[in-house]
Amino acid sequence: MNIYKEIEAEILAASNILITAHKSADGDSVGSSLGLLHFIEKLGKKATICHPDKAPDFLDFLELSSIIVMDQEPEKVTAAFQEADLIFCLDYNATDRVGKGMQPLLESATCTKIMIDHHLDPQNFAKITVSDTSASSTAELIVELIEQSGNVALLDEKIGNPLYLGILTDTGSFRFNSVKPRTHEVLAKLLAAGVKHHLIHELLNDTNTASRLRLQGFALSQKMEILEKNAVAIISLTKEELSTYQYKKGDTDSLANLALSIKGIKAAMVFSERDGIIKISFRSKGKDNPVNVLAANHFDGGGHANASGGMSALSMPETLDKIRGLVPEYFSDQNS
Repeated sequence: MNIYKEIEAEILAASNILITAHKSADGDSVGSSLGLLHFIEKLGKKATICHPDKAPDFLDFLELSSIIVMDQEPEKVTAAFQEADLIFCLDYNATDRVGKGMQPLLESATCTKIMIDHHLDPQNFAKITVSDTSASSTAELIVELIEQSGNVALLDEKIGNPLYLGILTDTGSFRFNSVKPRTHEVLAKLLAAGVKHHLIHELLNDTNTASRLRLQGFALSQKMEILEKNAVAIISLTKEELSTYQYKKGDTDSLANLALSIKGIKAAMVFSERDGIIKISFRSKGKDNPVNVLAANHFDGGGHANASGGMSALSMPETLDKIRGLVPEYFSDQNS
């Protein structure tokens, strides 16, 4: 029995299925969760999605009402964990990635756990682990589950829309080197199932607010620092600056990629002061400029080689001094 047929058997045997994903919800964690939910429903079973926090506003066009959020309804989430006899762990590979509220619930649950993820260095906490770092996204792996378990005939627009969205967002609209020939084969199956890709692009991208554009304009014109010797761009935003531009979750998500689009820039980093800490987004180009090691070694983070996250408990000035000191160690002098 292949691993995907084994997962199908676990789904069919379960009575209370719970789908979880990492904190700081994004397109892949939300898309893979919803795609899996609709697939499970097509198999004739029921499932519940519990996430640590609310999805960003730009994903509101999805069916987010089916997601129970720990930050908003902790009692319901606790009950879902206690009742679950099968837990899916999507788009994360360590229990601390679900946040302090959900982590003890996940770790104390004695039922079967299934991890489906594409990040490096998975922890050994699940009975069944699908860990494929060559996959573009967890959403792509959910399509693999559907196909390799012999259920591709069940794939339809309702299942496919969130999965297409997950692949789209986690590949930077198919620009990252995580996109492989297999990724496009998967996308072709989603289009054949009825996914209207042009509508998803419109719903995802044509959602800017005036305050978001003004924040981005301010960040790029006033708060971007270029370390020319190392071809690195740094953007920093304090909580006061975010408040001035009526910041909402997701408003800064594109800033790192915008900075990375500057000709000659090899890496970009965005530091934003939120929730009492400095949250950091790292982006880079090419195999010679990984950012995941920098994030893991110095900023309590990690992720993909060219797209990672981290955090700092230092003040903004101290954090920026720290990164300026680290940049020469991780990014070569372009003039040497």
